[in-house]
Amino acid sequence: MKRYNIYIIAGLVIFTVIAACKKVSKIHPYDSIDQASAFASISDALKWDVGTYSNFRGAQALASAVTDIQADQLNITLSNGNNNTDIYKWGAFLQAGDVAGTWTNYSNILQINVAIAGFKTIKTSSAADAAKLSQYTGDLYLARAFYYHSLILRYGKAYDDAASAAANPGVPLVLTYDVNAVPPRASVKAVYDQILSDINTAEGLLANVAGTQGANTFNIDVATALEARVRLHMHDWAGAYAAATKLISSGKYPLASNLADLQNYWYNDGVQEDIYQCFASISELSGGNSTFLNFTNSTKAYNPSYVPTKTIIDMYDNADIRKATYFANLNVNINSVVANINLINKYPGNPAFNTAGAISKYVNASKVFRIGEMYLIAAEAAAGNSDPANALKYLNLLHAARVGGSTISASGTALTDAIRNERTLELAFEGFRLDDLKRWHLGFTRGAAQNVDVLIGQGISLTIAADDNKFVWAIPPYDMTLNKNLVQNPGW
Repeated sequence: MKRYNIYIIAGLVIFTVIAACKKVSKIHPYDSIDQASAFASISDALKWDVGTYSNFRGAQALASAVTDIQADQLNITLSNGNNNTDIYKWGAFLQAGDVAGTWTNYSNILQINVAIAGFKTIKTSSAADAAKLSQYTGDLYLARAFYYHSLILRYGKAYDDAASAAANPGVPLVLTYDVNAVPPRASVKAVYDQILSDINTAEGLLANVAGTQGANTFNIDVATALEARVRLHMHDWAGAYAAATKLISSGKYPLASNLADLQNYWYNDGVQEDIYQCFASISELSGGNSTFLNFTNSTKAYNPSYVPTKTIIDMYDNADIRKATYFANLNVNINSVVANINLINKYPGNPAFNTAGAISKYVNASKVFRIGEMYLIAAEAAAGNSDPANALKYLNLLHAARVGGSTISASGTALTDAIRNERTLELAFEGFRLDDLKRWHLGFTRGAAQNVDVLIGQGISLTIAADDNKFVWAIPPYDMTLNKNLVQNPGW
């Protein structure tokens, strides 16, 4: 696919700018890579590694808001300005071109494929350099696994069991760089098998790279966290439970159990619960997401594109430290309607990144893996594996930390509902909700509004059936045109 070729060339330019790659005297063809120049030494490998992390960080900023906008916990405001409005409205409004964002993971995957091949040609002269090259290679495999998981979540059906996953189309598997390739869609199962293979390879290469709180480079714990997440989506209950509980029992990532610690984590990019968060600094800010806050100096009020539903806010107990962390009651001026409304305050912007007193950047480090998710995976996996005692154990360890020692007593269907409810509360507005509904085969009716006067009427009470076709996104039209081996998802 020639689009891939464009991505590779653009990626090499990015790597050159970011990593200050050395100049070469020879001018190379636009569609080829000189292995001798790009992969001559361990320092070249480091430059590719830096580029991999830069691209990974950029991908996180793209990931979460869109799926949350499509789900059931947000209402669109009158000042939206066409910010993903068609995704919010579903139905005929939502067209194939609206959901192309995650597909751009292929640009990063193809750069990774080039690097994997190139790293094999690098000769190291010391044990230390060999260890570095092993770590950089592990980074590549882990990033590729992450990208493919994001792709299969969006463009393939849920993995219910091995048989249906083998029958359902997933996404193309592109594991080597070939400018002329026009790959068909691999099955959902084949994609997940490749993801697990890449994670397994990464775990071997990163085995001696220990995890630490707030790590912003990959390590063995990050690989384990991704494995837990992937196996949960495969309904591999035993595998998901083993991976999640390994991280929990390590004791490295204690849960925050008071308001100050939880707010420090989200507002100031604290590290207590963090398995991996992307690097961020005042000199490398990529721009904040004003979708949920958007303070306007002229009105001295907030003017967000989306506000949380009353339904999701009311789900939280008043003693829940997440409620006072994730939401703030603030003055809004939306299309000249002035009111006080609860806004999403999970990403208010790290004050360390605000220069000259600015309060409109909204830049926080992306928190990709954190221990709260692992407790939820352990609870759901235990319940799925007919182990209600451990399901309740891990559910209550998380719940008690967040709600002043409170515990839940439930069994059977009520226990399943309680685990899903806790997952909703814990992971709100982090990009999980649409994938959870799809995995659970649940439809929804969008939650009740806080204040209809500030909202666009379309979509406020939208009802979406379980397994609606548009839970699975469309392959972008551009790629459908270029690659005749692709088959579009139903309903697009």
